[in-house]
Amino acid sequence: MKMLTRIAVLSSIVGLVSVADANGQNPVIRDQYTADPTARVFNGKVYLYPSHDILAPEGKGLRPDWFCMEDYHVFSSSDLVNWEDHGVIVSQYSAPWVDSNTYSMWAPDCVERDGKYYFYFPANRKPVEGANPRRGGFGIGVAIADAPEGPYVPQENPIEGIFGIDPSVLIDKDGQAYIYYSMGQIFVAKLKDNMVELASQPVAIENLPDKGLKEGPFVFERNGLYYLTFPHVENVTERLEYAIGESPEGPFRMAGVIMDESPTGCWTNHHSIMEYEGQWYLFYHHNDYSPNFDKNRSTRIDSLFFNPDGTIQKVVPTLRGVGVSSAYAQIEIDRYSAISGSGAEIAYHDTTNYFKGWKTILNEPGAWIRYNKVGFGEIAPKSVKLNARSKGASVVELREGSPNGTLIAKVKVAASSDWNLAVAKAKKIIGTKDLVVVFKKGSEVEIDWVQFE
Repeated sequence: MKMLTRIAVLSSIVGLVSVADANGQNPVIRDQYTADPTARVFNGKVYLYPSHDILAPEGKGLRPDWFCMEDYHVFSSSDLVNWEDHGVIVSQYSAPWVDSNTYSMWAPDCVERDGKYYFYFPANRKPVEGANPRRGGFGIGVAIADAPEGPYVPQENPIEGIFGIDPSVLIDKDGQAYIYYSMGQIFVAKLKDNMVELASQPVAIENLPDKGLKEGPFVFERNGLYYLTFPHVENVTERLEYAIGESPEGPFRMAGVIMDESPTGCWTNHHSIMEYEGQWYLFYHHNDYSPNFDKNRSTRIDSLFFNPDGTIQKVVPTLRGVGVSSAYAQIEIDRYSAISGSGAEIAYHDTTNYFKGWKTILNEPGAWIRYNKVGFGEIAPKSVKLNARSKGASVVELREGSPNGTLIAKVKVAASSDWNLAVAKAKKIIGTKDLVVVFKKGSEVEIDWVQFE
């Protein structure tokens, strides 16, 4: 379906700045595609290990309408807001056993044991030659490092006895490691202490849905319960589901849905779940920067909560994401927390380069958009500036908490077809507040970002 240049914003639908400039908004990585995100906490920081979607290179005999991945990056953050890209850690050219013509480096995982970091990744093996030549099929390899950001050294061969994709590794409280993966079904096997060999034969996990694709398992333990979470195509596209068991190998019982199918039709959703500083989070992906091609996905984060009985509350995808955004950085209000029912919408800046992000459009008096959790600190700002433009002169107000909340600033936007800075004095505001931008009067106004000084 052709994406219109201007997108009417619906509350059910869930920017290009550098990674270092990311400001607690979805997607969290804004200069490249990052799918299948696995997040882990190492040494007090969060490390993100996604797959890396690219467009299929021409002349390689690849399907232009399919997934294409040739390497992995790792990112880290101490606040889930600002992310550092540590660069490529493994590629199809650095792993000796991988067929580098297949661009099939799909969803990975990484765990730590005894000071070593084990990065698990799937890819197609090199073709089998000889009297009966054939494709090697999917295997799962391991690369090992002394630090979570690498450098990683891939093992010479994939794990013997595994034919599948989407590895997830759990080290249980007794020290036993388990590997989960998918290939038609979801399998589990024990790993030896060396973390690169199987200690048991893989077994298909029972009591999961028979109908539809199942893949991408991610397993974690909480309060003595083991959660087997996975994408499943119950209808047309994937939704995130889970089963609960009392041991890492099950038996498991289906427990519910973590996230419904994408409201915009993105076919896949792959994820991980982790706790950081007392809060649980869901990492997942969506085709935000590729609205017309859902094989190029980007990582999002939203908070996740449990019910008293241990079941998971369904997560509704948001644009705002998580974390506190600094008032003194550029706040892209199009990654909103809430929006008025009429007179407010968002649109892509440039439909030839979606990584340029979005803009907010206000065109009706009283229309508003709210952006939660803006951190002002203990020293009040003196002024605020908007990167904005308007066909005619217009006025917008910045308010605290609600469209009728305490006035922070009244900003006049001059008539111009070019983007310009509109500056106004800011009234005293400190702490962490929700910011509301309200269209007061005048011609339609477009806003790129808001920043306090």
